[in-house]
Amino acid sequence: MQKIKSLMARQGLKSPQESVVDTSPVESFRTPSKEELRELREQPTDPQAQQEIIDSIEEVYFSSDSFDMVQYELEKLPPDLNLLELEEYRDKLKRQQAAVSKRVADLILEKQPSYVKELERVTSLQTNLQLAAVICTNARRQLHSAKEGFTEASLGLLANQRRRQLLTGLLKSLRTIKTLQRTDVRLSEMLEEEDYPGAIQLCLECQKAASTFKHYNCISELNSKLQDTLEQIEEQLDVALSKTCKHFDVSHYTKVQLAYKLLGKTQHITTDSYIPCLTDLCKALWEVMLSYHLTMQWHDEHYKEEETTPGADDSSTEGSDESTVGRSYVKKKLEHGLTRIWQDVQLKVKAYLLGTDVSNFKYDDFIVVLDVISRLMQVGEEFCGSKSEVLQESIKRQSVNYFKNYHRTRLEELRMFLENETWELCPVKSNFSIAQLHEFRFMGQCRSPSVSPSRQPESTELVELCLFEQYLQGGNPFEMQIDNKEEETEDVLASNGYESDELEKSVYQDYDSDSDVPEELKQDYVDEQTGDAPVKSVSRETLRSRKRSDYNLNRANAPILTNTTLNVIRLVGKYMQMMNILKPIAFDVIHCVSQLFDYYLYAVYTFFGRNDMYESSGLGLISSRLRTTLSRIQESLIDMEAGGENAGPHASPEERKEKVPSPHLSQLVILTSSDTLYGLAERVVATESLVFLAEQFEFLQPHLDTTMPSAKKPFLQQFYSQTVSTASELRKPIYWIVAAKAIDYEQMLLLMAGVKWDIKEIMSQHNVYVDVLLKEFEKFNQRLGDVSRIVRIPLPVSNVLWEHCIRLANRTLVEGYANVKKCSNEGRALMQLDFQQFLMKLEKLTDLRPIPDKEFVETYIKAYYLTENDMEQFIKNHREYSMKQLTNLVNVCLGSHINKKARQKLLAAIDDIDRPKR
Repeated sequence: MQKIKSLMARQGLKSPQESVVDTSPVESFRTPSKEELRELREQPTDPQAQQEIIDSIEEVYFSSDSFDMVQYELEKLPPDLNLLELEEYRDKLKRQQAAVSKRVADLILEKQPSYVKELERVTSLQTNLQLAAVICTNARRQLHSAKEGFTEASLGLLANQRRRQLLTGLLKSLRTIKTLQRTDVRLSEMLEEEDYPGAIQLCLECQKAASTFKHYNCISELNSKLQDTLEQIEEQLDVALSKTCKHFDVSHYTKVQLAYKLLGKTQHITTDSYIPCLTDLCKALWEVMLSYHLTMQWHDEHYKEEETTPGADDSSTEGSDESTVGRSYVKKKLEHGLTRIWQDVQLKVKAYLLGTDVSNFKYDDFIVVLDVISRLMQVGEEFCGSKSEVLQESIKRQSVNYFKNYHRTRLEELRMFLENETWELCPVKSNFSIAQLHEFRFMGQCRSPSVSPSRQPESTELVELCLFEQYLQGGNPFEMQIDNKEEETEDVLASNGYESDELEKSVYQDYDSDSDVPEELKQDYVDEQTGDAPVKSVSRETLRSRKRSDYNLNRANAPILTNTTLNVIRLVGKYMQMMNILKPIAFDVIHCVSQLFDYYLYAVYTFFGRNDMYESSGLGLISSRLRTTLSRIQESLIDMEAGGENAGPHASPEERKEKVPSPHLSQLVILTSSDTLYGLAERVVATESLVFLAEQFEFLQPHLDTTMPSAKKPFLQQFYSQTVSTASELRKPIYWIVAAKAIDYEQMLLLMAGVKWDIKEIMSQHNVYVDVLLKEFEKFNQRLGDVSRIVRIPLPVSNVLWEHCIRLANRTLVEGYANVKKCSNEGRALMQLDFQQFLMKLEKLTDLRPIPDKEFVETYIKAYYLTENDMEQFIKNHREYSMKQLTNLVNVCLGSHINKKARQKLLAAIDDIDRPKR
């Protein structure tokens, strides 16, 4: 075998595998020549025969590229070679090679277009790569030239230029610092020349420059030095201004005014210094008046001593007369000087008051101003008996201007509070009183409403007459204002809804004991709805039942109010402070106080009580007085155009400025969920906080009445009788919505419609709809208890809720009975049995007595037995029933004891009653 291989090597032959490896990739896949293709085409073209030949090739030929086929064939040769067999085996291999070549040729022909296309892409890519290599070479050469010829040289120039600019700026800063160091000398020269504007201008410029270069250590102390210099200039400027009092020079005065303008002090008094300057002015004027008062006092005492000393003889009579004339002259002069001095004092304070717009002052600051002026007017009253008309008019103008802006802002704040109010309980102590708020502490210093008016002037006069004597030895009546500005702390909030464990335990004491009964309940009971008191006092049993009806006793009897209510009360206190100090604007203040209550009442009604179903209920939920009040508030106070609810003519801008947009309920308050009894907790807090606010207004009425001018007192009386007293009336419409949705009245109507009423025998068992209705009431009672764990439900509230539910149930019963088509006497008896069963079970659930609308149901049932004449009279007298209910009553009675003729007559009577309503 080795000999054969060596022989092949000497002849330059290679194995097929080596031949394939040596060829290039392109050459290994070259296209066959025409001769080769022709030879291949001449080969047998039977596909099956070719496939059999290919299948006959041994698997080892397809094993791997490293397979040496020559070596393999040589190793297969037998030891004894037979030429014939070798030729046959060679022909077989040639046939296999031809079949494989034929298959390869077919595949090459099939893939030739793709091959040609790919070859073209390779050629194009090779050309592009050569071009890219040329471009890169050129770019690198040009970048190298740019780096050497431009970048290094140019950037070097720029760096040098930047360094030069920095050094130039540093030189400029150093020159400026040098100039600042020499400023003191120039400022002194300008002050000597009385060039105040130039000195101030230079000083301000130096301050600005010093702040610019404050990062240098040498400038750190210069700024404070310049500020001291500026203050020194201002002092010299005041001296220069005082010179114009003796000698007026145009150029000199022009410089002074220009200097003040540069200082920004042309008005001289800033907001922060307004009150201290006012106090200092009043102190200085007080010293003048006190000195004058002491002068007069000295003369009075000296004259009294001369009058008590007896004369030596009659020769002194003529001298005595002259002395008397002299004393009289001096006395008149001094008395005339009182009025003149006080008039000068008023004019000076008036100019000061009206020279500044105080409308943007804080409330406490403005109260101090009012207090100072009030004290000054008190001084004038004692000094010369003057009513201080000039001061009163001045402070009234400022007060009206201030209060108008202040009230407008407070109304807007109140709207914001109401629109963000979630109507949650604000926990306060059970003994909470508005007197505990520091806004109402002034009432303790004033006359209590219970003090008789005849005694009040004596105490006031005593204080006023002692004013000069009180500060005779020293002090000043205007120094006390500083101490009065301190805020007084207060403790009115309860930490957890009740004040202590002992108070919580006291709520659960035996109801038979009168110790736990509030004083107002020990007195005669006043009806919450009508305000009328019964003739007899309330019995202990009634008190006990009321205690049982008052839900959630563990919260004691703490007032129900919100943060907004507390803010309104505080605001009323601030208004009353202003009114107490300044009587001339008392009516304006009280009118604004009434608007606070009006807006709060309107908001509660808008949020919780507005409903279009009130009229159809027939229960008279909104009285004519309440309806009138709400209409008045909407017309006079609410800006309907701002809310897009305007239905009338457009109001003028001035009228709209005095109004407030209608508030909107916070989105956090949900009133449509049955789980919370349709927001009952929020409704209770809102409504009862309004009632509490009304009670506080009732408490303040005597004090407001004493400050109100006589001519304006009818306004106050009308406000209380027409508005404040209507607060409790909102309970009916607000809680009616809960009562109307809490019980399924429609279900009861459907159950009643399925009852057969034309029965022939008397029944002893009531119908199922009664039990269903009673279960609804039991569920309602349980849900009331659940709500009471969140907020205490007062007795009037629970009474109103039960009254509404019972009234609606009774009216539903009548409506169900009015839907009956046929009914016998035994059926009417069954109706009475059902209603009596309902009443008996209902009385165990509620302490409300008597049961509302009980007669409404009983009268309708019994009307079935009326004769024709009695029925006609019944129709005329009982207009509380609807036309449908009366018509059904007549139709059901037809055939039993009313004939067709009577029926027509009765129906005509019903139509006559209904006609005026159309």
